[in-house]
Amino acid sequence: MSERPDIGDMVPDIAMGTPEGGSVKPSDFKGEKLVLFFYPKDNTPGCTTENIDFSAMSDDFAAAGTKLLGISKDSAKKHQNFIAKHDLKAPLATDPETDGLANALGIWVEKKMYGRNYMGMERSTFLVDPDGKVAQVWRKVKVKGHAAEVLEAAKAL
Repeated sequence: MSERPDIGDMVPDIAMGTPEGGSVKPSDFKGEKLVLFFYPKDNTPGCTTENIDFSAMSDDFAAAGTKLLGISKDSAKKHQNFIAKHDLKAPLATDPETDGLANALGIWVEKKMYGRNYMGMERSTFLVDPDGKVAQVWRKVKVKGHAAEVLEAAKAL
């Protein structure tokens, strides 16, 4: 597998935490289509918009036989607050700080802001087929219209 898995590659099966204290991993969705949308941080403008957009379309994704899972490195407690504050319908998961799914997918990357370098999440979305293979990838996502674009791809899969 390449360093950054691409279309046709199996999604690494790495467990993540749920806001309720449980765990979830891609193989839990075997036999179903799955959208994994990775975003940098809860309660920031772009990430909030993205989560609200996916949540607003959650019934449409369900009608297309597709599960949603929003993922960041934020803690379970931050996720609980984020869900409550914005009445989010798309489930969230907490990716492990090191050796997590984002690392395995090559989207935990070095970023630069105000002259300093730091590690951060590259806003990316993966559409996974019922066999657990990557069907489509969106990297460096622009939030506006993204959830609708992913929904169309899920319907076509």
